[in-house]
Amino acid sequence: MKRFARLFAAIDATTRTSVKVAALAAYFADAPDNDRLWTVALFSGRRPRRAVTATRLREWAAERAGLPVWLVEESHPVVGDLAETIALVLPPPERDEDRSLSHWIDVLRDVAKAPEEARKTAVLAAWSAMDTPRRFLFNKLITGSFRVGVSRKLMTRALAQATARDEAELAHRLMGDWTPDNVTWHSLIEAEDPTADASRPYPFCLAHPLEAAPDTLGAPGGWLAEWKWDGIRGQLILRDGAWHLWSRGEELISDAFPEFARAADFLPPGTVIDGEVLAWEGEQPLPFAALQKRIGRKSVPKSVLQQAPAMLYAYDLLEWQGEDIRARPMAERRSILDSLLENLSTDAPIRRSPLLRFETWDDLAAQRATARDRRSEGLMLKQAASPYHAGRRRGDWWKWKLDPFTIDAVMIYAQSGSGRRANLFTDFTFAVWNGNDLVPFTKAYSGLSDEEFAEITRWVSRHTRQRFGPVRQVTPTHVFEIAFEGIQASSRHKSGVALRFPRMARWRKDKPVQEANTLDDLKAMLAAYG
Repeated sequence: MKRFARLFAAIDATTRTSVKVAALAAYFADAPDNDRLWTVALFSGRRPRRAVTATRLREWAAERAGLPVWLVEESHPVVGDLAETIALVLPPPERDEDRSLSHWIDVLRDVAKAPEEARKTAVLAAWSAMDTPRRFLFNKLITGSFRVGVSRKLMTRALAQATARDEAELAHRLMGDWTPDNVTWHSLIEAEDPTADASRPYPFCLAHPLEAAPDTLGAPGGWLAEWKWDGIRGQLILRDGAWHLWSRGEELISDAFPEFARAADFLPPGTVIDGEVLAWEGEQPLPFAALQKRIGRKSVPKSVLQQAPAMLYAYDLLEWQGEDIRARPMAERRSILDSLLENLSTDAPIRRSPLLRFETWDDLAAQRATARDRRSEGLMLKQAASPYHAGRRRGDWWKWKLDPFTIDAVMIYAQSGSGRRANLFTDFTFAVWNGNDLVPFTKAYSGLSDEEFAEITRWVSRHTRQRFGPVRQVTPTHVFEIAFEGIQASSRHKSGVALRFPRMARWRKDKPVQEANTLDDLKAMLAAYG
């Protein structure tokens, strides 16, 4: 654990990519296999489940430190992180046990299955054997909140340096539903047959947002354009007589979309297609809300299958006749895909995402303006000569989204943030007018500058009307422009609507509360675009 703590401290102390990669590469070169395996798992989001609640940890830490629980609770927002707060308030360790990372993870997993008194005994014993940096990481792991400022791409680069293996090959090996319970370091990283798992997807190629005008990309002739769909990014894999559907988040979602089993009747084995899973009706997709009924299900009722039939809108071909063709140019991959799907039966759960014809960027901009009529978020621009690379590579793929919806709303509740913003009010509830009443309809916590968060924090402190635990009701005084990507009906919200990806676009200090938007305005948006 000491070695892992030193690695975490080295990564946390810098923003330089080269320093992080060097620290990771040195760790991967020397650490024991089980620790290396768990480090890869943790850094790629495969964390052990929460073993103890935050409430219990606070109580046990307060008891061990001889402090009242309220003092530990009050210290939390000052420090900004519960795991660090507990690590700091505990007394010095009684002994120093230099156990491995994998040892402590085994302890945590045993704790999760033990009765409460045994859990408490195990946690107190662990705290007594570690210094503050290791206690901090142990607390992060036990609460399931471990995060680290390293992208998967950086980790893969470090692995490549440490093992002298190809970075793209390693990225592919790390995809899928593996855990340290079903693989070893050797089978995951060193074995000579990394494609033995026929269900394994490829790392997804991702796009950057296009902030500038498209003519900054050069002549339009070298680009392909298609609609940007609002669904679930997925890879459909047909290998060895089986089929698998993976989401971009590396979740195997085959059970939620049983209709894709029919793809094997229309497509040959050795085929991997990248596309967008959409709920479909007639000639256009249904709103994302319809697709949400499928998410997280192990089985889908017939009623949902009928209400939200799924379709894969295909836009790239990654594997063809068993060959990985990602290195071929986008235009060539697309041509093969078009030939494959051109005469496909309408009974197949797959369609081609159409390429748009355009001569100039103005032509394309005019088509983009109609995106919402097609229930699309905007356009995707892909360089015709680009390979299908892993992750984001600036310059090859761009998402040219529509400007977001906006509405002016009144802040009515505030709550402090976490981490470095624990001393600031950053999480707000907003309302719109319904007659003479303000009706809450969304929450937002991003979009303002640090200076604006500091200013609104000072104001909240002076204008709190009531407190409800960590939440403060404030005088309805300030109007904010709320930007969002979509709107849908919701029976769970008093307003009857729910927003997709709401954030604060700006603080409307120029606008009086009386001029904020109304619930009727939101319902009009829902009728037009929901």
